Amino acid sequence: MNQLGTPPATEPGVWISQHELDRLRALATLGELTGTATHEFNNILMTVMNYAKLAIRDRSDAGRDKALNKILDASQRAARISSTILAQARNRHDSVAPADLGELIGDTLELMSRELRKYRVDVQTTLDPAVPKALLSGNQIQSVLINLLVNARQAMPQGGTVTVSLAADPATNEVVLTVRDSGTGIPRDQLPKIFESFYSTKQGPDESGQGGTGLGLSACKSIIDAHRGRIRVESSVGVGTAFIIRLPAAAKDSQAA
Repeated sequence: MNQLGTPPATEPGVWISQHELDRLRALATLGELTGTATHEFNNILMTVMNYAKLAIRDRSDAGRDKALNKILDASQRAARISSTILAQARNRHDSVAPADLGELIGDTLELMSRELRKYRVDVQTTLDPAVPKALLSGNQIQSVLINLLVNARQAMPQGGTVTVSLAADPATNEVVLTVRDSGTGIPRDQLPKIFESFYSTKQGPDESGQGGTGLGLSACKSIIDAHRGRIRVESSVGVGTAFIIRLPAAAKDSQAA
């Protein structure tokens, strides 16, 4: 990862401060979230419009009740998404507290479900219910998850499978989160650079406007480092890629609380 005073790889001779680098990482992470949320809002808007038209056409009480309930469900989903975006925008350095990582994974997959289906991505989860709470900032770890899921989706242009797993490691008192895809994989010579600022294996943003800045994975590592955790990557060309995150488990007295 680039250090303070080191020129970015994409702009030789241009110096950048650590503060500016952190700001760019934060913007890149927020951009991934808003890009995902924009697609979700479009889907929700179409749902509201279609059921509103149905309610106008259908004169029966049952038909209108069904349409109104669908509109209410879609509106509540939109409210949850907007709350997530606002929390991300306002709380870039919020405090760390014991949190249920399995619940956070579920919320994130719900946020991204329509986008992943659109790109023919099948999501499988293996979440151990006995995993203890982890010490984390929910907003920041959710942004890491979104970034990794977007990367996985982009690595499978023809569709594929993403597996999200959660397990405990009692030996190290850590919670282990893994995001694995069946995509194109990353060449071995590129793996050591994958978390460097401004380094990207992509040519630029895809049709959804996401990815390609070279700051997404750098932001992920910065967030995990700030949590006193660890993140590493395993990949084989033509087989897929896995990102493994280890976060400290909360103390036992915090688990009960």
